[in-house]
Amino acid sequence: MKQALCQLCCVSGMGEPLAFFDVLWQRINRLKRFIRRRVCYLHNFIFRRNRGGRMTTSSNIPGLIRVELKPGDKVRVRSREEIEATLNSWNQFKHCAFMEEMWPYCGTTQTVFKRVLKFLDERDYLVKKCSGMVILRDVICEGTRDFGPCDRSCFLFWREEWVERISDSNESSQ
Repeated sequence: MKQALCQLCCVSGMGEPLAFFDVLWQRINRLKRFIRRRVCYLHNFIFRRNRGGRMTTSSNIPGLIRVELKPGDKVRVRSREEIEATLNSWNQFKHCAFMEEMWPYCGTTQTVFKRVLKFLDERDYLVKKCSGMVILRDVICEGTRDFGPCDRSCFLFWREEWVERISDSNESSQ
C-alpha cells in the first residue's frame, strides 16, 4: 500500500510545465524588477538634494546647528523660510518629513517633551533607531488635509535643526 503524500509537496508537478520561453520571460522580468529596485534606491541615495541643488545637510545652511536638546528645554520653532531651506523636493530633511500640518507651529515657542531614539514604523512593524529628533509637548497631529480629522493624536517628530533652544532668564542669571 502506497503512503499518501501531502498535496503541497507535489503542487509543482500538478500543472503542465511551462514552455522554455515562458520560463525565460519570467526570469527576465524578475531580473528587471530587481535592477529597477536597486537603481531607484541608488538614485534616491545619491541624488537626495534640496530645491537649490545642494545636498541637504545641516552644514550647508548658515546658523543651522543641531543641539542636544533635553526634556523640558524651551525651544522656538524656526521660521518657515529657515525650515524650507533644509527641505528637499519631498519636504524631507534627513528622511524626516515636514508635514503640511506642522507649518502653523513655525515661530512659536514650545517645550521639548522627549528625545526620540527609537520608534515603531507601522508600515513594516519594525523598531527603528534615529537620532536628532524630538517630540514637543502638546504638539500633536489632529489629522491631515487629505484624510480629514483623526482622533489618534499622534506626536509629530521634529528635527533638532528645525528648532532652536531659548535661553531662560533664570539660567543666564546663575
